[in-house]
Amino acid sequence: MITLDDFNKIDFRTGTIVRSEPFPEAKKPAFKLWIDFGPDLGVLKSSAQITDLYTLDSLIGRQIIAVVNFQPRQIANFISEVLVTGFPDENKRVVLSSLERPVPNGSRLF
Repeated sequence: MITLDDFNKIDFRTGTIVRSEPFPEAKKPAFKLWIDFGPDLGVLKSSAQITDLYTLDSLIGRQIIAVVNFQPRQIANFISEVLVTGFPDENKRVVLSSLERPVPNGSRLF
């Protein structure tokens, strides 16, 4: 069990994917994503293993939920600055966490 204070340390924010590219250097199939988190955080990068259900073009303009306060991780030759969130479907393919309706980029989950 964690406390509410523990949960509040995780900074979940909304962002809109503005750019996506293939990531052939990654060990597991993945895309490189650039996500706009609004004026305070700007555009941050992520590597996401979401190639089973999404295409590069289908990701542009999609608003997602990400953790923005983890330490950046180097994945192959790319620095991933945020963790895009999702859930596995019945076939263990990642389904992106998304919102019921649009909210401003950079909005914090509470």
